[in-house]
Amino acid sequence: MSPAVLPALDPSFFEPAQSARAWPFEEARKIVKRLEKSGKGEALFETGYGPSGLPHIGTFGEVARTTMVRTAFRLLTRDEIPTRLLCFSDDLDGMRKIPDTVPSKEAMEPHLQKPLTAVPDPWTNEYESFGHHNNAMLRRFLDTFGFDYEFASASDYYRSGKFDHVLRLAAERYQAIMDVMLPTLGAERQATYSPFLPISPISGRVLYVPMKEVNAKDGTITFTDEDGRDTTVPVTGGHVKLQWKPDFGMRWAALGVDFEMFGKDHQTNQHIYDKICAILGGTPPEHYVYELFLDAEGQKISKSKGNGLTIDEWLTYASTESLGLYMFQKPRVAKRLHFDVIPRAVDEYFAHVAAYEKQDAAARLENPAFHVHYGNVPEVDMPVTFALLLNLATASNPETPEVMWGYISAYAPGVSAKTHPHLDALVGYAMRYFRDFVKKTYRAPDDVERAALEAVSAAFAALPADADNETIQTAALDVARTIERYQDHTKKSPTGGPGVSGDFFQMLYQVLIGQERGPRFGSFAALYGIENTRKLIDRALAGKLG
Repeated sequence: MSPAVLPALDPSFFEPAQSARAWPFEEARKIVKRLEKSGKGEALFETGYGPSGLPHIGTFGEVARTTMVRTAFRLLTRDEIPTRLLCFSDDLDGMRKIPDTVPSKEAMEPHLQKPLTAVPDPWTNEYESFGHHNNAMLRRFLDTFGFDYEFASASDYYRSGKFDHVLRLAAERYQAIMDVMLPTLGAERQATYSPFLPISPISGRVLYVPMKEVNAKDGTITFTDEDGRDTTVPVTGGHVKLQWKPDFGMRWAALGVDFEMFGKDHQTNQHIYDKICAILGGTPPEHYVYELFLDAEGQKISKSKGNGLTIDEWLTYASTESLGLYMFQKPRVAKRLHFDVIPRAVDEYFAHVAAYEKQDAAARLENPAFHVHYGNVPEVDMPVTFALLLNLATASNPETPEVMWGYISAYAPGVSAKTHPHLDALVGYAMRYFRDFVKKTYRAPDDVERAALEAVSAAFAALPADADNETIQTAALDVARTIERYQDHTKKSPTGGPGVSGDFFQMLYQVLIGQERGPRFGSFAALYGIENTRKLIDRALAGKLG
């Protein structure tokens, strides 16, 4: 497909970009130096996709992060050097196992080891093949997020001749490739290994067989086919594909790829990809190796185990932008990817957007929101945090968004679902997250805590109904300062007495909300309402919560 028109960049960023420190700029500078050295007039970014499965959260992360580097490169070069992002699907790969998602595994068994673009579409018959179906899902997936990219199919590239020149080189330099590969293999595999995988003219399967002959002059290979006869086919025109490790290097050499990132699981093979790329006349691209995601227990996420968070699950409870922020932050640090990280990511995203409005151009380039939006950050007014909305949902147990909006409108007059659509979306996310994940574990107050809660309620009763969150917070602090258990003598109050320990607010959330912690209590009480908060205290004291 043809690339979409890239969004324009603000020229005021060109100069400060030259000294920007955010990681996409650090990576983009390597590409700038590369092109200065080669004299190449275009930068090609690539991401890979294995269409044996549907696109997933890692697919999003790889394309989003690559787009961040591409945007940084455009700024560093003042957008004077054309860029392309190629999303390459390895759809000539043989189907090694039948996915659990297909309607009939029995119907798929005759097609094992055939190229994914030669396996029938098991779902709808709408597409030419299994591979075409999943490629369409990839394009739909990427289009949903507005990525600018070009789609490339391995089947098309091998069969159309786009790889022919480099495949002939691979035949000429066969022994050099074998010299790279064989030391990485065990003795049994060495005996049968070949970088060329012929596609059987008899069965159409991708064959893992040793070569009887590699004829560099004719550009052919000879192997024993499934009928036991020796067969000779050209290495060009889609009659063979390369094993996946040589294929990496071949693709880089054939296309002139300048940048490709991949997960840490590829890191041990990086030198293999690079060596084969060089053998085939190419210059290995700049790499960026990112860490893999972990589950809630710190174990590596596995698609077969299903222990990770899917992109659909994330987007059920939060926006794409919050996921983009999560992908931007510390890509080289292993991070846990589970439901508990969502609320923080949401609030951090909106905090960065709010800060962006007050920053100069140089500071904006360091702001994660700049990279999440690829240089075009929207103006968003978010008067209530996601954490507050979750606590509001916990306290009010709303059946409909209108219940939540009743509290919000009283807290922030003039704010409505119509005037603040981003907040309205956040209300929906908060209600779904609360319904599915928030576990309330209330505990009864002891005697000291009961006295503290009664004093807080009395202090709140003396406040005006429209008291702001600072006034409410101060009233609660004034109560805590008089109770020895909650005094923190390492801090000082405005009057010179002891400060207040965090134990006081933890008690409030444990007893009143059934949570270990929460956002600023004054903000919660202002949103929920002073009178509603006093009623909540009464219910806790009467043992009616939980």
